[in-house]
Amino acid sequence: MAAVADYMSRELLVVEPDAGLAAAASLMAQRRVGSVLVIDGQTLLGIFTERDIVRAVSHDVMAMQEPVSDWMSRSPITVTPETPIDEARRLMLDHHFRHLPVKQGDELVGMISMRDLARASAESGD
Repeated sequence: MAAVADYMSRELLVVEPDAGLAAAASLMAQRRVGSVLVIDGQTLLGIFTERDIVRAVSHDVMAMQEPVSDWMSRSPITVTPETPIDEARRLMLDHHFRHLPVKQGDELVGMISMRDLARASAESGD
């Protein structure tokens, strides 16, 4: 059975908690990804997604100047590289996530997205 490690992205897009929403959104657009990980040193604090941008701007048009830490999802659920793809998919569907950080112990090692899971399904014929 396929594991998260087989499909996760190992190239992480990270920002510090005081990064502005506009800067984070610009990075996401440049890399064509839907989320950034918010870290302090080596510690994962949260995840900031496209949905967070929409939520922030819908509450306050000036939110793009605010730090991502004001709008991120804190202490995100994570998976390990060994997590079976089906378990990662179930977590994402149950919690309405499109991205899951991947940790090996305390170290961030990747990100798995719904797009990655779709690719896994297509390759396995599911």
